[in-house]
Amino acid sequence: MKFGASIAFLAASLLSAVHGDAVPWERIDKNNSLLLILDLQVGLYQLARDWDATLYKENIMAHAELGKLFDLPVILTTSADTGPNGPLPKEMLEMYPDAPLIRRQGEVNAWDNPEFRAAVKASGKKQIIVAGIVTDVCTAFLALSLRAEGYSVFANIEGSGTTTQLIRDTANSRMERAGVQLVSLFSIVCDLMRDWRATPGAGEVLPFLDKYLPVYGMLARGHAAAIENGTVIPGEAGLITGQNGTVVI
Repeated sequence: MKFGASIAFLAASLLSAVHGDAVPWERIDKNNSLLLILDLQVGLYQLARDWDATLYKENIMAHAELGKLFDLPVILTTSADTGPNGPLPKEMLEMYPDAPLIRRQGEVNAWDNPEFRAAVKASGKKQIIVAGIVTDVCTAFLALSLRAEGYSVFANIEGSGTTTQLIRDTANSRMERAGVQLVSLFSIVCDLMRDWRATPGAGEVLPFLDKYLPVYGMLARGHAAAIENGTVIPGEAGLITGQNGTVVI
């Protein structure tokens, strides 16, 4: 019994040693971050079947707009955009008319393209925020390549899409094991902002969230409506006022 328990403890210890500190927590620094818009092309869009189509369109546009919200350097890249993959959505191109646009004509992995590699290195940034279509190829291949080169990679799980949920989960697991940090849009926004009192802060971020994360936008709208127009009705005060008097009505 004791021997079995010792084996179990040893196995748990080894697992912890291998995985426990493999990806130490790292905050996204807006002064050291680069946003990649990777193959979010109109032709490839139909392959993103692990998301509701309407929601996914908002997801990729939100990913793209992170660069404008936080004044991040942006690199756009496409794969065979004169063929069935098609161009990037015109709204993305109009967001960044002066950003590097690397139009790959053959390389599946963007890192295999010398012009793209040079653009990433020229940015001088060590933290890379990325989303692409499809998750298991475009996002994963590049994310793994960037990790191998020593970059910190933050994969926007809401901005990448692929053909099935199983394939998505397998690709995310593969990236995670390599130290790619899997993050949501809201997580990225909050880490870049750090403080609602910052700039950009509440004044800039809340309109962005209202546009792309309506559940949080409605929270802000509801609070604003209550302040501007609302009155406390019977029964409400007791729901928010604690015995320590931290909320006074």
